[in-house]
Amino acid sequence: AGAVPAAGWRRWIGHVGRHPVPYAVGAAGLLLTATLPVLGLRVGLPDDGSLPHSRTERRAYDLVAEGFGPGTNGPLVIAADPTGDPGVLDRLVATVAADPGIASVAPTHIDRATGIATLVVFPTTSPQDKATADTIARLRTDVLPTAIGHGPARAHVGGAAASLSDVGQRTSQRLPVFVAAVLAMSFLLLMLVFRSILVPLKAVLLNLLSIGAAYGIMVAVFQWGWGGALIGLEATVPIVSFIPMFLFAILFGLSMDYEVFLLSRVREEYLRTGDNGTAIVEGVSRTARIITSAALIMVAVFLSFAVAEDPSTKMFGLGLATAIFIDATVVRMVLVPATMTLLGRTNWWLPKWLDWMLPRGPVGTDDTDAESTGEAPRPRLVDR
Repeated sequence: AGAVPAAGWRRWIGHVGRHPVPYAVGAAGLLLTATLPVLGLRVGLPDDGSLPHSRTERRAYDLVAEGFGPGTNGPLVIAADPTGDPGVLDRLVATVAADPGIASVAPTHIDRATGIATLVVFPTTSPQDKATADTIARLRTDVLPTAIGHGPARAHVGGAAASLSDVGQRTSQRLPVFVAAVLAMSFLLLMLVFRSILVPLKAVLLNLLSIGAAYGIMVAVFQWGWGGALIGLEATVPIVSFIPMFLFAILFGLSMDYEVFLLSRVREEYLRTGDNGTAIVEGVSRTARIITSAALIMVAVFLSFAVAEDPSTKMFGLGLATAIFIDATVVRMVLVPATMTLLGRTNWWLPKWLDWMLPRGPVGTDDTDAESTGEAPRPRLVDR
């Protein structure tokens, strides 16, 4: 049965179908342009310096930075084991203090029971500043090895700022693996359901475009400050380290819900009529109102998070709202019908050998779908 297609949506999808090339190129170019800021993505964790001035944490942060320097809000801790090299601590203090990224070094504290020494080090920059991450990396790769040499002594850099930097780097390293695994599983499942190669490949690529555009807009707003005043952002901040992975998991799931819902209707129409153009117009127009209405509700909910005081909450809300809006409009109502029109009947192409290998069931088989419409099953488009 399905919903009755709205006349406005039917006209719009038909219009896109008659001009697929300009709409496909224009929409893809728009999303790729929005994705470009991702090249400047910097992960980290906003500190209290990014909170509104009305918050007592922000006022305390500013007073400490004004009186003792911005690095006082994020001291580093160097733990050293001087075993076998008693003079290493003096060399360590002198070498660390000479680094241009270090403002001061507190007196060394040595634990009598273990002999382990700790040095509290204050950078010249704030915890969320990129220069602080550079200083941490320099201490680990150059400064500490130079001070210790090849002796038996050991030293490591810790502290809240260093830990947050490490978490950000580790998350960034794992993100490509996580994304690849999700994409591979989604491709396989969609191929199984729709008995097609190009449909799941297109779905994966278009979902990546919408998510990439959301990432790019987050970078432009929170790192570059474009339009930040509109959501009450008082200072530019790095992207919270866990948010890209967190958003990808949520957004990919939501966009795949839209994709399966829309393509299931398109496939039903294609099996009923055998005409690709009619199937796209009928399938998309019958699902358009439901998809856009659901997206509008979620966008409204997530935008309410974007006006919160905490920058991390703002980031979460704006990223979700932007991605859902793009996915339900530019992707589902422009790119999907345009690309499916250009691909024609090859949307449902599947190699014969792969068709035999894939398991069959009530979902995604031509016989079941055709039987539900009361018509004879149509042959699947496969290589012979």
